[in-house]
Amino acid sequence: MASKIWLDDTLVDPADAVVSVFDHGLLYGDGVFEGIRVYNGRVFELAAHLKRLYESARAIRLTIRMDAAQLTDAVEQTIRANGITDGYIRLVVTRGTGTLGLGPFGCKESRLIIIADRIQLYPEEMYVHGMKVISASTTRNHPLALPPQIKSLNYLNNILAKIEALDSGVMEAIMYNHEGYVAEATGDNVFIVRNGVIYTPPISAGALDGITRRVVIDLARRQGITVVERNLTRFELYVCDEFFLTGTAAEVIGIVDIDGRAIGDGRPGPITCLLREKFFAYAHGKEA
Repeated sequence: MASKIWLDDTLVDPADAVVSVFDHGLLYGDGVFEGIRVYNGRVFELAAHLKRLYESARAIRLTIRMDAAQLTDAVEQTIRANGITDGYIRLVVTRGTGTLGLGPFGCKESRLIIIADRIQLYPEEMYVHGMKVISASTTRNHPLALPPQIKSLNYLNNILAKIEALDSGVMEAIMYNHEGYVAEATGDNVFIVRNGVIYTPPISAGALDGITRRVVIDLARRQGITVVERNLTRFELYVCDEFFLTGTAAEVIGIVDIDGRAIGDGRPGPITCLLREKFFAYAHGKEA
């Protein structure tokens, strides 16, 4: 457990890291966040994460109390205070304390929370042997209702799909959009491989523009692998050669079964394994 939490402008003990019950982040999910990894004491793709955070905040007209340079310093202070060399950062900005009404502009100032701790989303054997997923019946939020580019505190849509996965005895579910195309998993981006080509849904399908997604696409192209962003159907997931997910916490993890249908030979495929290896090297500052 973290020994120090950054709250607004300073580090505090966890017991003192509290927000008001009138905070609109609690009352309405009104806020934005980023999940960020730390590898070998280096914050992974921090500039990209902060850019997305500020863009998410701007989209919902939320003012962050620090500029990017100040926020970078606060993140680094929090890491050092918790002795994190390999771990996870949760960076949260809420609308702040207001009234019981929906109106956001009665909140005088946003709240800033930075948590630095250790994380392991999936057990190691799942990376070796692959994981199973299901198709969720919960439809991904319509992009015109809540743009997927906004990484907001309102994750109930994803949570309902996650419940479906857990009720089915698996860790993840694939979400489809209002047109029936693949959007994303509950917390990760989706990739498949067919005939040596990688395919992934476009952001317009309802997927978050994942930082790890961008890195993996770049790493694949460096290896001479073609990457195509286009709409994907459930049928294509069922018949693909390989299937993997990417995300800040998940990194790169192979999928070996969806809805009871084996993917490939039932093991993480060669391109999946290659990209996991290349991502690990890149994340740790080694040649990718």
